Amino acid sequence: MNRRSNSVSILVTAALMLKLIVSASGLNSTDQVLYPDERDDLLQLRDSLSSFFSYPANLYLNWTGSPCSNNQSLWFGITCSKSRVVAIDLSGTQLSGSLPSAALQNVWHLTTLNLSGNAIQGPLPNLKDLIHLRAVSFARNQFSGSIPLEFLALPNLSNLELQDNNLSGSIPPFEQQALRVFNVSHNSLEGRIPNNSVLQGFPTTSFAHNLELCGRPLAKPCSSAPPRSQVPPNGRPPSTSSSSKALRPWIIVLVVIAVVAVVSIGIFGFLYYFKRYTKKPKQSAYDSESVVTKKAKSLESIPEAKENLLMFSNIEKATFDFDDLMRAPAELIGKGELGSTFRVTLQSGLVIVVKRLHNIQGMRKDEFFRQMELLGKLRHENLVEIISFQYSKEEKLVVYEHVSGGSLFQLLHDNRGKARIPLKWAARLNIAKGIARGLTHLHQCLPFHEVPHANLKSSNVLIVHGNDNEDYHPKLGDLGFQPILSSSEIYKLAIGMVPVVSQDKKYALTHKADVFCFGLVLLEVISGRVPGEGEEDLVGWVRSNVSEDGSTEFLDLEIVAEKESHADMMQLIELALDCVEVDPQRRPMMNDVLKRIEEIGALNDGKR
Repeated sequence: MNRRSNSVSILVTAALMLKLIVSASGLNSTDQVLYPDERDDLLQLRDSLSSFFSYPANLYLNWTGSPCSNNQSLWFGITCSKSRVVAIDLSGTQLSGSLPSAALQNVWHLTTLNLSGNAIQGPLPNLKDLIHLRAVSFARNQFSGSIPLEFLALPNLSNLELQDNNLSGSIPPFEQQALRVFNVSHNSLEGRIPNNSVLQGFPTTSFAHNLELCGRPLAKPCSSAPPRSQVPPNGRPPSTSSSSKALRPWIIVLVVIAVVAVVSIGIFGFLYYFKRYTKKPKQSAYDSESVVTKKAKSLESIPEAKENLLMFSNIEKATFDFDDLMRAPAELIGKGELGSTFRVTLQSGLVIVVKRLHNIQGMRKDEFFRQMELLGKLRHENLVEIISFQYSKEEKLVVYEHVSGGSLFQLLHDNRGKARIPLKWAARLNIAKGIARGLTHLHQCLPFHEVPHANLKSSNVLIVHGNDNEDYHPKLGDLGFQPILSSSEIYKLAIGMVPVVSQDKKYALTHKADVFCFGLVLLEVISGRVPGEGEEDLVGWVRSNVSEDGSTEFLDLEIVAEKESHADMMQLIELALDCVEVDPQRRPMMNDVLKRIEEIGALNDGKR
């Protein structure tokens, strides 16, 4: 009897364990997976990527069970036909991560693959043996490496979109006659475009913005190889004596040039050393960017470079070259940790801002180009627009649109006295909302950056003045440089104010570092005090005053009299204090910050 009872117990236990295993795999007992290899490849894709979206776009929550039931798709972004997966469309779902090289190789009936508009990194999958594929889009991601040669073996390929990535290497010789859409623009591809009837049939826009790419249909011809040294008709090399005689004048010229160069370098080095080490001490990371107004004849002191400016902007009259920039009158308007900033007036009348970058001498050219091209694509009403950039061994320049209204730092702190016009609460709240919108957009566009802005402070929030004296429109500047700075230089930026709660400093380098900096800006906007100035910590001072019931000590004197808005001020203070939590896990994400700040004063806005 005991043996029989034990046997029954073992069977029941085994059945329960089997049920748990099935549940853990994402299958219900009623599910029937007709093609397990296909499902396994899809799950491998799911597990390689992560998404900021909630259900159903979150693949880990949605891609469970069987992907298809007859012709019905059970998974988000999947299209099925006869229980087979024939299309995957996960475009614009904020996916990040990287793909295995052999991704989806068992999804044999796949005809469409669209992963565009995400933040996926690493090499492209080779898509080997997916002979039914017709449309492939990996556009607007962060894929790197070369275009896989296996793509040449996709016989039915009609659409291939790889634009706006970081792809390098040459373009394979695609010869699929079905190819109707082809785009590899905005990458780092190089070499000659294959001269075949298929690729030559596409417009220049399909290949544009690849700086090292050449040949038709681009207007940039490929440089021919240098001619080989010719052998005299008699087949003998020229005699040593005649050769040395012919070279003697050139040797003399080269020696003279070398001597002049050495002397010039010595003089330049002395002047540079004298200028660099006799200037005043550096400011703290959160000081105003030492707003200087110093007249200069031009930017000609910058060593001449052979590279042309790479243009991004559609700003009216934004057509100029490096020589135009060097000849134009320039005015030094600021010095900061990233470099010196000049206001330049071009001959056309267009006013621009040129930042001469420092502390990135070790940056490789391709890395600098990739980062600048990425920042140059950003477009938002609350972000300062990059017009162009220039790279040489001596100098790295970034050219911005000119924002004429000064900075938030100046708006808050300049001319504190009887003659000052107070900055009212409504204007401060609108500025805070504009900053939140710009920063949220930046985080959405650069989710793969550790810290998308990294230098957010009031002196880097530029102001556009509207028709009304109280109509202020903020634009974020000096953003996105963290990836091209050395680890020792990163902490001289505003994120150097972020508390480090781990021995590993990299623990602080997340999107939440920007959130902390935004919280400091909010506290500055509300209190009128500069973070890092004075003996008392601003965050601690505000917390101690907020804890006292009814205290308005933390409010700037210019807004304390606006009692009808005190409730809104308290909401913004609470949000700011959430943003400056020491533990980054307790700080909100920027999209949540934006939702909360947009709700502040919304009822009052509707009544106006």
